Amino acid sequence: MLRGMRKASSNWLGKTIMAMVMGVLIISFGIWGIADIFKGFGQSTVAKIGSTEISLNEFRQIYTDRLQQISRQFGRPLTPDQARAFGLDRQVLQQTIAEAALDEEARRLGLGQSDEQIRQVIMNDPNFKGVGGNFDANRFQSVIRNFGYTEQRYVAEQRKVSLRRQITGTIGAGLEPPKTMIDVLTRFQNEQRSIEFIRLDAAQAGTIDAPSPEALAAYFEDHKVQFRAPEYRKIAFVVISPEEIGKWSDVSDEDARKVFEQRKDRLGTPEKRQIQQLVFPNEAEAKAARERLVGGMSFEDLGKERGLSASDIDLGLVTKSSLDAAVGNAAFALPQGEISQPIQGALGTSIVKVDKIEPGSEADYAKLAGDIKREIAADRARTKVADLRDKMEDERGGGASVIDAAQKLGLTAVTIDAVDRSGRAPNGQPVANIPQGLDVVSQAFNTDVGVDNDAISFKGGYAWFDVLGITPSRDRNLDEVRDQVEARWRQDQIATKLKAKATELVQKLEAGGKLADEATAIGAKFETATSFKRDDSPAGVPGTVVAAAFRTAKDGVGQTAVSGGSEVIVFRVTDIVDPAVDAASDAVKKLTESLDRALTEEQIASYVNKLETDIGTTINQAAFAQVTGANQ
Repeated sequence: MLRGMRKASSNWLGKTIMAMVMGVLIISFGIWGIADIFKGFGQSTVAKIGSTEISLNEFRQIYTDRLQQISRQFGRPLTPDQARAFGLDRQVLQQTIAEAALDEEARRLGLGQSDEQIRQVIMNDPNFKGVGGNFDANRFQSVIRNFGYTEQRYVAEQRKVSLRRQITGTIGAGLEPPKTMIDVLTRFQNEQRSIEFIRLDAAQAGTIDAPSPEALAAYFEDHKVQFRAPEYRKIAFVVISPEEIGKWSDVSDEDARKVFEQRKDRLGTPEKRQIQQLVFPNEAEAKAARERLVGGMSFEDLGKERGLSASDIDLGLVTKSSLDAAVGNAAFALPQGEISQPIQGALGTSIVKVDKIEPGSEADYAKLAGDIKREIAADRARTKVADLRDKMEDERGGGASVIDAAQKLGLTAVTIDAVDRSGRAPNGQPVANIPQGLDVVSQAFNTDVGVDNDAISFKGGYAWFDVLGITPSRDRNLDEVRDQVEARWRQDQIATKLKAKATELVQKLEAGGKLADEATAIGAKFETATSFKRDDSPAGVPGTVVAAAFRTAKDGVGQTAVSGGSEVIVFRVTDIVDPAVDAASDAVKKLTESLDRALTEEQIASYVNKLETDIGTTINQAAFAQVTGANQ
């Protein structure tokens, strides 16, 4: 719509019409009482926390940013309906309110963060470092732009985050989970069970006669919706991303070698030496000590005289860069076993001895050239992506279709004649020419033909798409899907017979029968699985059976359908082991850390809730629904 307005207002007639439209809108605001967008808490405010107001536009931007971040993590975009179904709309609102409450508290406490501190945090962020390992301003701008930030907004957000951490870090300090809680959870996680079981499959279901034409027709009528032809859409899309644009073969060996030389020390394996070191307050004492060492006294004995242990003297296997510059230069020039002359270093005068030399290895350009070239190409491509994105938006803003805009810019547009919501073509096979991770199909089914759709963020770049046609869903007749209907009917028959057979077996076992004997009688394989935990995946045992086993008492019997009912497993729990708790084990330590984080988060949540209550929180449900699409 915005592009259409821009196109319409590009001449004098359009500008006149747009001025009239805006005038009518402003007058209508005044008539209907919507003028409170210019004052106080009204329809333009989603929430108010103390003196902080979260405007409708501000929350819309936050909500959109969060959904895009989650979509990137899932590898597919979330629709507004899906977001609300997952409760993400309420989560984002509550998080935004909590952050505003912490911001209010930071102001009340007079907390602050200097510009230099924020600058260092940003410059040390590895996400903003270029090929050479240093802060790259262009990369910084590209990354934050991809996440919808301006530089000013990003810096301001980082300042707020830093102050919030000051508060929450203080609240969570010193919390420890109770020992009883650790014991209970450890026993729950580490409890072990053993079972014996048999599988009932099509072989135990017996012979399934072919259905009569009347039975098949009746089954089809009862399940017609399962065989309905889905809606198909014809779509066209174009992708602009560093991966598409940055071909590593375009980078010269000269450029790659420059980067290789800059990073050569870090790419290779440095030489390491086992070094002993004694430090003296002056050169005279160091010389006297060296004479004694050359005369046969050991470093350890001389260290003992000075009150030093063996660990105080032995520096271990170290690299040259890890030592004081003067000491490193001298130590790495010594032959193995020799004692150095006194070395004037930053901490005093040292004497060192090299006990062992572990040679290093230089990085091989031939082996690393491909990776370096790809990295350089991707880095360069980010700038080109931004340029092409702007040009593509201009073309789209001028009314060009995706295909026409791509042709004009020398890009390749992909056209898919028919695809359903699951990404499959009419032949039932997945459409092959959609890049992995680009869920353009889901987006296409949330729009219509002729709609100017927003670009999709994808792998550091963007994708644009058009819906070119829609083939509505329809009921199929029996002749179109006869084979599928008969196969489904047969599966249902097998599932029904196996369920009855399993129920009969369970009753026999509960009456005292042996599972091994029953397995022999019906020609099934008798199997066992021993000493597995709740989260384990024993070989050949489906997760539903593991879960059922932990709901069943010792010597208890159960049955679980798997593979859509085409297989049923009948089992007996033969053993339950309640393990002892080892507080020193790594597993218990990890559990303790996890509980500690959970308790800290709970404490912070309680603190923030109290803050929100004390300073006052008001939510405008109508504005919230407008942003999240709940009123549509």
